[in-house]
Amino acid sequence: MFVTINPPIQNSSGKHRLHDSENEPLAAIISIMRRTSFPPLIDSFGRVHTSLRLSVTDRCNIRCFYCMPEKGAEFVPKDNILSFEEIHRLARLLVQQGGVTDIRITGGEPLVRQQIPRLIEMLAEIESLEDLSLTTNGMLLAEQAQSLRQAGLKRLNISLDTLNATTFKKITRREGLEKTLQGIDAAIKCGFESVKLNTLAIKGVTEPEVTRLVRYALDRNVMLRFIEFMPLDADRAWQQDQVFTGDQLLSILQNEFGSVEAISRPDPSQPAEEFQVEQGRIGIIRSVTAPFCGACNRIRITADGAVRNCLFSASETPLRGLIRAGASDEDLLSSIRSCLAQKAKAHGINEDGFQPPDRPMYAIGG
Repeated sequence: MFVTINPPIQNSSGKHRLHDSENEPLAAIISIMRRTSFPPLIDSFGRVHTSLRLSVTDRCNIRCFYCMPEKGAEFVPKDNILSFEEIHRLARLLVQQGGVTDIRITGGEPLVRQQIPRLIEMLAEIESLEDLSLTTNGMLLAEQAQSLRQAGLKRLNISLDTLNATTFKKITRREGLEKTLQGIDAAIKCGFESVKLNTLAIKGVTEPEVTRLVRYALDRNVMLRFIEFMPLDADRAWQQDQVFTGDQLLSILQNEFGSVEAISRPDPSQPAEEFQVEQGRIGIIRSVTAPFCGACNRIRITADGAVRNCLFSASETPLRGLIRAGASDEDLLSSIRSCLAQKAKAHGINEDGFQPPDRPMYAIGG
């Protein structure tokens, strides 16, 4: 079979590259072609998409200011949320005919979705799926960690922005830090292949917490990743000067720990830069100051069944209506490919005229 990559990109030497980052997607294409007779999911910049972010709900049990309004959150009617069978169909299609190799379950808070271990079990059985993970705030994790692991979930990312109960309530507008910490401990005990902690880096909030959070993670032998604050809040209150940057984080870490050694990143699509700190590693995701759009390999499906080619995309392609009208797999995959063909070169946060997406984070899926 033939795979057409259109258009190729010229680098500074005048030679064609498959896209404009250091990542060479040819190996990914070859790997996909060995597993399936279908062409991979490639955008107009030659980026190969092998990672699916799959939202299962827009509901959440907390109200973080960087994601949701404190009151009056607007949720999709439950009848418009994809069923487990519809989710499974799209996931199977993207894995077996699109070359997707890893799926991350997101929300809202995915653990508020009833019977979520059953969906995990359904997805884990998809042939050729290599990795299955989930992002959670951890508040319901103590009760569900074991059943999620037994269902086939491999990895967990848990949000932990603070170890201070007062700050936790300020961020989330709810109580619950202790439940999150219990959920982290339960996940570690269950033996997931990986447990990572995600901390949003916000100026005026994160600075006092950096050292304590890092030591908390090192003590538990899990990786903590700092993520620069992005404009995805429902209140549209984000300002550039609220971003606590990766460089500022590194300055604090070097002052506290002395040696902070950068670790090479073999896969440019990996969003986090990793650093050796004492006997463990921490990550920094510079999504604002050093975005990794050139190597992006992600595609997203919202809880109500729309495919998005970027977290910050101004548009999306609805699939739910097609599914419920009896569309074929070929029709669905064609719609997904058309959506990817419109993917922009970068999210544009630092460009003049940038506009955040119409949907806030909880409605898109983390």
